[in-house]
Amino acid sequence: MKKKIVAEFLGTAFLLIGVVGSGIMAERLSGDQTAIALLANAIATGCILYSIITVLAPISGAHFNPAVTIAFLLRRELTLFTSLAFICAQIFGGIFGVWASHVMFDLNILQTSTNIYRTGQAQWVAEVIATFGLLFVIFGGLKSRPDAIPALVALYITGAYWFTASTSFANPAVTIARGFTDTFTGIHLDHITGFIIAQFIGVIIAHISLRSLFAK
Repeated sequence: MKKKIVAEFLGTAFLLIGVVGSGIMAERLSGDQTAIALLANAIATGCILYSIITVLAPISGAHFNPAVTIAFLLRRELTLFTSLAFICAQIFGGIFGVWASHVMFDLNILQTSTNIYRTGQAQWVAEVIATFGLLFVIFGGLKSRPDAIPALVALYITGAYWFTASTSFANPAVTIARGFTDTFTGIHLDHITGFIIAQFIGVIIAHISLRSLFAK
């Protein structure tokens, strides 16, 4: 009964986060070209996530995210050495991806973001919720439908772009990499630390609260 009550609470909470959060975001961006950019960003991210998770999950588990790797480490499903190797690969892979994008669109390869608007309490709370939600979807999916993980993660992140105030980074490697692009998706280098701290708080909350809910 306890699990059932927790499940109903979490499910209803995320339902309303999705409904109300996306409504607020849409209202704020109504009539603004930023809305079109965010929509394109969300769709493209969801599509690539589905593709790369499907293809690479059998090889590495398809974390692509230090928060996910650390969550598996806390569950004792990865060794410390493997976790550190994954995290290094994720960070450097993210930065390489940013540079590759700059080359494709004929921009200066080496940049740092001047976006000063991705900071503050609202953004940090959003990152805690976004990261918790991502792990909620992953570990819940592993419990109920492992084959659906690529779709679950892709759909969650696509939606979270719109229902979180931070547009759902939920990934320390992505956060760091986005500090090195002065484009729509960038985050000022001075603001990266706050995001990463919030993301790790989300990991800890998820580790503590989801263990019993999705216990094998």
